Amino acid sequence: MGNLRPLVIGELVVPKPVIQGGMGVGISLSSLAGAVARAGGMGIISTAQIGFREPDFADHPLEANLRAIGKEFKKAREISPEGVIGFNIMVATKSYALYVKEAVKAGADIIISGAGLPASLPAYLAEAAAEMGAAGEKVKTKIAPIVSSVKSAMVILKMWDRKFHRVPDLVVVEGPLAGGHLGFSRESLETLGVDTADVEHTYNQAAYDEEVRGIIRLVGEYAEKYQTEIPVVTAGGIYSHEDVMHQMELGADGVQVATRFVTTEECDAPDEFKQAYLHASKENIVITKSPVGMPGRAVNNAFLSGVGQTPFKLEHCYQCLEKCDKKTIPYCITKALVNSAEGNTDEGLVFCGSNAFRAERIETVDEVMRDLMGE
Repeated sequence: MGNLRPLVIGELVVPKPVIQGGMGVGISLSSLAGAVARAGGMGIISTAQIGFREPDFADHPLEANLRAIGKEFKKAREISPEGVIGFNIMVATKSYALYVKEAVKAGADIIISGAGLPASLPAYLAEAAAEMGAAGEKVKTKIAPIVSSVKSAMVILKMWDRKFHRVPDLVVVEGPLAGGHLGFSRESLETLGVDTADVEHTYNQAAYDEEVRGIIRLVGEYAEKYQTEIPVVTAGGIYSHEDVMHQMELGADGVQVATRFVTTEECDAPDEFKQAYLHASKENIVITKSPVGMPGRAVNNAFLSGVGQTPFKLEHCYQCLEKCDKKTIPYCITKALVNSAEGNTDEGLVFCGSNAFRAERIETVDEVMRDLMGE
C-alpha cells in the first residue's frame, strides 16, 4: 500500500482509505457496500428510495424505505461482519430526520449527508441516542457532512460549534467532477470548466485544488479548537491510483469513490445500467438540471434527450424530495431513477461521474480496491 495509511475516524479504522460513495436509487445497496467493507474500504448504502423493491413502495414509500434501511444494513453486515458500513442520507429527503434515526437504530457505523447542508444532523443523532439509551442500547454512529466549498464548510462547522458544541467526525469534500446531484451552481460549474464535452482538458483543477486546501485548513482549525482529529476525505472524479495520490498530496486523509464501483460484479445496479457506463463516451456525459433545480451529471440517453419535448403530468408522487414542486417538474425523478435501477435505462435517468466513460469492463470490487491503492 506504499504510504497510504488507514483512515481513522475516532475508534473506527478503515484499513484502506477508500469510501465507496452512496448512489441511489438502488445502485449502492447491501451487495456493493458489503463487498467494499469486506475488501478493507468503507461501504456506503444510499437511502434514496431504498425501499423501491418493497411491495408497498408505491402506496407507502416512507414506510417501505424505513423498513428497507434495516434490511439492507443487515445483509451488508452479513457480507462483512467486521467492516465499516454506513449510509448516505440526502438532506433534501422528505422526513430526513426519520431516515437518520432509522440508520442509527440499524447500527450504522457512519452517516454521510449532503444534497443540502445537514444543519440539524447532530440533533437527530442525539434524539436517536436518547431513544436507544432508554432501551439500554449504545449509539456508535459517526456523522459526516458533505461540503463543496470553504464557504459551505464554514457554515456547517460554525453552526455545529455554536449550536451543538461539537464538530463533525469526518468531512467529505465533493468536487465538481462527481456524479448525480452536485453542490455547485451552474455558473460555478461553467467557471471551473466542467460542463463541457471534454472535461479532462477544460477542468480548472488548480482552482478547485486550492479550494480543497482551504477546506482542509479550516477543518484543521476546528480540530485544534476541540483538541481532536477530523479527517477530511475528498470525492468527485477519483478513478485511478494516480487520482488518489493527487488527493493525498493535497492533504486529504482518504478518498470517496463512486463511479468506479458501478462497473463491478458486486454493484447492486442491473447489467443494463452498468452497460450504459461501458458504452458511454465523454461527449455524452452531460450536466442536466434535476426536477428540484440542482445541477446533476448523467449519461445523455434517450430519456434525457426527450425531457421537455412533451408536456409532463405527474401521475403518482413518491414523496422523495422536500423541495419538489409537483406542478412544474419536467419529470418525476423517482420514477426515472427506479426505471434505471430496474434495467429500463432508455426510460430512466443514469447518473454518473465525469469519468464514467473510462470504464472498459466489469471488474470485481477487490480489483478496483487494489488498483486504487496501487497494489
